[in-house]
Amino acid sequence: MSSPAHTEDSLPDFPIVDSHVHFYDVDRLSYKWLATRPAINRSHFVSDYLAQCGAATVEKLVFAEVWIDAHLNLAEADWVSEQAGRHPVIQGMIAAAPIENGRAVAADLDALARHPTLRAIRRITEGEADPTYCLRPDFVEGARLLGARGLVCDICVFHHQLAAVVELVRLCPETSFVLDHIGKPGIRAGLLDPWRDDIARLARLPNVAVKISGVVTEADHHGWTRQQLRPYIDHAIACFGFERILYGSDWPVVNLASSHAEWLDIVDEAVAGCSPEERRKLFCDNAIRIYRL
Repeated sequence: MSSPAHTEDSLPDFPIVDSHVHFYDVDRLSYKWLATRPAINRSHFVSDYLAQCGAATVEKLVFAEVWIDAHLNLAEADWVSEQAGRHPVIQGMIAAAPIENGRAVAADLDALARHPTLRAIRRITEGEADPTYCLRPDFVEGARLLGARGLVCDICVFHHQLAAVVELVRLCPETSFVLDHIGKPGIRAGLLDPWRDDIARLARLPNVAVKISGVVTEADHHGWTRQQLRPYIDHAIACFGFERILYGSDWPVVNLASSHAEWLDIVDEAVAGCSPEERRKLFCDNAIRIYRL
């Protein structure tokens, strides 16, 4: 669903850094979850992404692993490195690795270390039935190992799993975390709490930032409004401040409910009254700093 647009003239007048983009080749690799998302169950490449950026200029982007079938995580990283060699706009990679294996994840990290764009690891836990999955001792040990290796730990969970994330971040003070998609709040159901309190508690910890991304797809894909999204966007920004928020398109998943150009416009509208320096931090500088681009 589309809603009244902000004017393109107000979009960032500087090149942006997109901190969360997915590319995938369904003829080369396997992603079981795509079978449940027929609208995007086809290959998506860098050229497709750039064609859908609208009026925005994307100077750099960070590839985020695409919930690849677990045994193919190293093959996905190899493929992304090939793409980065052809498309210098790919400046960072968030790769998949089984950090729930604790110290044993070192073998994957050693293999991934050969990729010059590697900046972070993500182990999606949103699909785990146990909301405290990320607090299992081996998972905590794996997250600590990322910090020891200078890698960011991206976290992707649903809102009911956020309380455990707060504790995980507290237990790993030497690891830098990034929460994807503002913790996937229950927008469809109009739920603000306890997500609102959990986000505030998480933001009190200094070693975590949040991506302003993936919000529109947590609403009704065919019945959302900008006004419905704003309390969630505004709260995340208010809690984390302009030093610890990053813009992400979540392309092409965003296309399930909107578009990259429209999502960028929604976020820009949310910070329209902020200073140029604050807007640059959100849309550019923080991603460069946190992911060392």
